[in-house]
Amino acid sequence: MRTDYVLGLSTAGYHKMAYREWGHLDNERVLVCVHGLARNGRDFDDIAKALSRHYRVICPDIVGRGESDWLKDPTGYTFAQYLSDIMSLLARLNVKEVDWLGTSMGGLLGIMLAAYPNSPIKRLILNDVGPFVSKEALKRIGEYLKPSWYESVADAKAAMQANYPALRYIREEQWQHLVRYGYRLDSKGWTQHYDPAIGDMARANSSEDVDLWPFWQGIQCPQLLIWGEASDVLRRDTVEQMQQLNPALSLYALPDIEHVPSLMEEEHIETITTWLRNN
Repeated sequence: MRTDYVLGLSTAGYHKMAYREWGHLDNERVLVCVHGLARNGRDFDDIAKALSRHYRVICPDIVGRGESDWLKDPTGYTFAQYLSDIMSLLARLNVKEVDWLGTSMGGLLGIMLAAYPNSPIKRLILNDVGPFVSKEALKRIGEYLKPSWYESVADAKAAMQANYPALRYIREEQWQHLVRYGYRLDSKGWTQHYDPAIGDMARANSSEDVDLWPFWQGIQCPQLLIWGEASDVLRRDTVEQMQQLNPALSLYALPDIEHVPSLMEEEHIETITTWLRNN
């Protein structure tokens, strides 16, 4: 694994976006893995390591998260800024096409990028997100993005386990990994490893549904949808409509799993690996 940075540009100036890179630099098969709203690229370490035998795997920390800079102007935490930074990253990689694995917010970015003519995305994997997310789900997410501080790593882990019940089947060392990279220590204690302004922006923008159906209808590449059947972010009616609009959509459903599947379990990794191999 290698860590590098690419420069992004906002109205307030330049900022660095960190990314991890796995596999051989000269491998033309590139997989970009993009995390959810409050997470960072280290969520993909397990699957990146497994796929690096076949892929050059790129896992960015979207600006404001992990090792990336925080924006000077918090109103810049928008899809437009994230897409701009991603395009800077793709230019740095100097490749003509990529496959895309996006969890939640990362999946929404993938939907938008894959829909445009001449898109570099050749295969699209969405982890528990589709072209519609209700305002009720957005409000719930915004609430748990309020900053919290914990006296110990154990307390931080307990809070994370409460907020992410879909991860209940991962191993203890995987929990330790997520806590290690998902929290940082400041003068008040252990707190989430992202700019608190991201939560402010999420709550401010939670009064309307996310509706990307026009984008979804424009996507032509092969798609795999990973669905936690108990998810409030990816509802059953959204999945059914996605299938109606694209009968070729591959679906990997996980019964009784909430938002968002970990992609750290062996079955998850094997399913994604097999689909990429066959599509």
